Amino acid sequence: MKAIMKMNDVLKVMFQMFLFACLLGLVPSTATAQDSSAPAADNTKVNQRDKDKAQPTADQQKENQPDREIARRIRQSIVQDKTLSSYAHNVKVVAQNGMVTLKGPVRSDEEKSAVEAKAAEVAGPDKVTSQLEVKPKQ
Repeated sequence: MKAIMKMNDVLKVMFQMFLFACLLGLVPSTATAQDSSAPAADNTKVNQRDKDKAQPTADQQKENQPDREIARRIRQSIVQDKTLSSYAHNVKVVAQNGMVTLKGPVRSDEEKSAVEAKAAEVAGPDKVTSQLEVKPKQ
C-alpha cells in the first residue's frame, strides 16, 4: 500500500512538472509577439542629421567644467519638472563653449517651450539653439 501511495505521489509531481514545463514553453511565444500593425521606426533623417560634423552631438560636448556644469544644471531642471513627459526628460542637451543645443522629441509645443525656457534660464536666451521636434502620441 505504501509503495502505491509513493508511486501516486511521484506521478503527481511528474504531472505537475510536465504542466509547468508546458506553461513555461508558452510564455516566450506570447511575450515576444508584436503588434504588426504598428509602423516600423524610421530614424533615417535624424541619423543623417547627426552624421553632419557641423551639427553638435553629445559625443562632441567639451569636457571643460563650465560646459559640463551648464549641461548638468539644464538637465537637472528638466528632470525635476514632473509635468514633462519622459520624452522631454530625455532630450539631448549639448553644451559647447557656453552655447547649448537641445535635440530630440517632445510631446507638445508647450513641452518644447518649457524645455527651451529652462535651458535659456541657465545658459541665457541668446545661447540656446533648439532642434526639438514635437512628436505627439499616435
